[in-house]
Amino acid sequence: MATSAPADKAVLIVTGMSGAGRSTAANSLEDHGWYVVDNLPPQMLKPLVALSEDPAAGMPKVAAVMDSRGGTMFGDARDVIVELSKDSHVQVMFLDATDEQLVKRFEQVRRPHPLQGQGTLLDGISAERTLMQEIRERSDLVIDTTGMNIHQLSTAVASVYGEPGDAKIRLTVMSFGYKYGLPSDVDMVADMRFLPNPYWDESLRHQSGQDSDVSQYVTGHPLAVEFLANFEKSLETVLKGYQGENKTFATLAIGCTGGRHRSVAMAEALFTHLSQHPDIQVTLKHRDLGRE
Repeated sequence: MATSAPADKAVLIVTGMSGAGRSTAANSLEDHGWYVVDNLPPQMLKPLVALSEDPAAGMPKVAAVMDSRGGTMFGDARDVIVELSKDSHVQVMFLDATDEQLVKRFEQVRRPHPLQGQGTLLDGISAERTLMQEIRERSDLVIDTTGMNIHQLSTAVASVYGEPGDAKIRLTVMSFGYKYGLPSDVDMVADMRFLPNPYWDESLRHQSGQDSDVSQYVTGHPLAVEFLANFEKSLETVLKGYQGENKTFATLAIGCTGGRHRSVAMAEALFTHLSQHPDIQVTLKHRDLGRE
């Protein structure tokens, strides 16, 4: 890398060699609060910069992805990027990789290079390098992605363009009832049917895990206390690993028979604890509460 991003930059132009990781870089920027415009027509770039510089517009951090997919329009895009690179409110990030690495990536996805035409992959890469040379020389930041996987590239982009607090993982804690089926969009499942069921207590049957009597009945049980202590530590380890892999969101499903008592009480308890964690942004959802 060459430089870090000044905080007062209004627009970031993301460009570089096809296959070097522009899409991954754009996704990382989106995960860190940037508004990303992909394959922006070159004639729209100057108005976008002007709008982002207007305090009244209230624009968020904006990144525009520009590349050779524009075909003949890319000559215009190159001229605009070179011109705007002189603007103190614009920064250019250039993604690059060796020819050998780019060939390997195109062969893996079995797609032709956008400038290949009737020639070889190397012909397309060579033509693109020629088009991109002046932009690369004027870029504020060049990231060589040779040998990087998508997680390493995401981390590299985040280290420059992320903000403190952006690294929080978004965790949804969801209670559910097995009688209604397993949720399909979850990363982890914990089964609470090992705990005594408040349903069999007439005084608790018609309450839910959100009511204090049921909550105390469930979470106060010695097995629940032991489970919460151990599971919370394990969960924090898992989430730390997710962050290391640049996984920005996850869903934890907490299940019991009907999704009314045990799963709700335990999900509430986990939510309360995890909400205090500085690196986790937690939301709570009770999928099946009220279905009975």
